[in-house]
Amino acid sequence: MPQNPPAPSAGAPKFLTLSPVIPVVTLADAALACDLAQALLAGGVAVIEVTLRNAQGLKAIAAIARQVPQMLVGAGTVLNGEDLRAAADAGARFAASPGATAQLLAAGQKAPIAYLPAVSDPSEVMCALEHGYRYLKFFPASVAGGTDMLRVLAGPFPNISFCATGGISPQNAGCYLQLPNVCCVGGSWLAPADALARRDWARIQSLAAAAVALRSVPVR
Repeated sequence: MPQNPPAPSAGAPKFLTLSPVIPVVTLADAALACDLAQALLAGGVAVIEVTLRNAQGLKAIAAIARQVPQMLVGAGTVLNGEDLRAAADAGARFAASPGATAQLLAAGQKAPIAYLPAVSDPSEVMCALEHGYRYLKFFPASVAGGTDMLRVLAGPFPNISFCATGGISPQNAGCYLQLPNVCCVGGSWLAPADALARRDWARIQSLAAAAVALRSVPVR
């Protein structure tokens, strides 16, 4: 009798299992990074993705890695192999990109940290599979078909697990997390710009706690 395929998230990289929501943060001031990390930890979120969209990104990653080691920090908006190396050198423990090129997929295979390439359609999933990736970022989720596309992808790709990112909010995150091929989602709402500007760590802690409560069962 044929066996069922393993659950998509079996053996998932650690950063995909720590929270149903991975905070995706762009910091204008790296000096806020450690306080932000502590607030998220207090709310039960032990993972953060800091984007490389400005010069503060690598500084923030380095600060968190050095001063808040209990927070698993990663780099977002990685666009090439050079970004991947810089992120690892700064202390990032994982990296994610908004898309994927053959060069970046190859670099990710050799990187000393986990790499999460992004896809938005079946052809891109197939390309990532050819390079050995089974955990993928689905981006931009809200304009690439959302939960309907993820349900479609589950058919031909039963062993692929996705972190859905882009247009995810507290209102729709639960719909994504209910899908068996979604291990977690990425969202920017856990660290809103106005809360960061006011250093409102209590609010960020509360948002983190609410995000953790979106799913009370373990990652499949």
